Amino acid sequence: MKILVTGSAGFIGSTLSLRLLERGDEVIGIDNLNDYYDVNLKKARLARHADHGGYTDVRLDLEDRAGVAEVFAKHKPHRVVNLAAQAGVRYSIENPLAYVDTNLVGFANILEGCRHNGVEHLVYASSSSVYGSNTNMPFSVHHNVDHPVSLYAATKKANELMAHTYSHLYRLPTTGLRFFTVYGPWGRPDMALFLFTRNILAGKPIDVFNYGHHRRDFTYIDDIVEGVIRVLDRIPEPNPGWSGDNPDSATSNAPYSLFNIGNNQPVELMHYIEVLEDCLGKKAEKNLLPLQNGDVPDTYADVSDLVREVDYKPDTSVEDGIRRFVDWYKEYYRV
Repeated sequence: MKILVTGSAGFIGSTLSLRLLERGDEVIGIDNLNDYYDVNLKKARLARHADHGGYTDVRLDLEDRAGVAEVFAKHKPHRVVNLAAQAGVRYSIENPLAYVDTNLVGFANILEGCRHNGVEHLVYASSSSVYGSNTNMPFSVHHNVDHPVSLYAATKKANELMAHTYSHLYRLPTTGLRFFTVYGPWGRPDMALFLFTRNILAGKPIDVFNYGHHRRDFTYIDDIVEGVIRVLDRIPEPNPGWSGDNPDSATSNAPYSLFNIGNNQPVELMHYIEVLEDCLGKKAEKNLLPLQNGDVPDTYADVSDLVREVDYKPDTSVEDGIRRFVDWYKEYYRV
């Protein structure tokens, strides 16, 4: 297939693009290489695609309406995976308009491109952050998610609503994926694992929020990508049992679906740090801090829908995942 991947220089986007290329798909990758974090890391990720003749590299902001329309008209992708977004919960408190531009305006341009060019299936990144103030766990795609606690989360919830509208009005098949704390090789430098590793190796203290009592459903990058591919290959159908009297938020009478992709095994942050210390052979100096604005104390994914619909359940342990990350980090940074 010909697949358009946005955010193709990103952590998930670059790994997904590689997997698609390896299985024989043609990939059109869009990224603007913004400087939210180290651009050289993004370029190094893109360099991994160079060995594959089926990759087309496009440099573009998603909020460029005419540019996005031109890419769709020129390449006519069969399917689209939208992973480009302004990421980061905490940064959304400092710079909210960046999230409006990319996550809302940019996503609207992607929806329009799909609508006008006969795209078979749009898969897009949502986030576990949409669960916001919810405390009933494990978090289910069938739960109400109307109480986000950051603008980042609100934009992701908005993406789900926008996608449903296009599924309803234009019968565009769409699937939203709520990712749970993704980590692993080639990861984002603003994420905890990267920050902790860098500081521990440099002998600097690490900031541990919520005094280390967070529980996170840490999900390894390869597990995320496997889930994305399985969902991409499954075009959603309207749910014949859907009822407006008792509406199910995860399905619809339109070709629309939502899935969690999480490890289904929450880990306390302190244990995560202990595993990292073991892998590095070095203890961390911890700066214990209260819960940050916009953060939630715990995440825990109910993945029963994913198992039922695409026969997949992420299962990489943090012990294995962190070890692989540390091996990559030491090789990449020549530590």
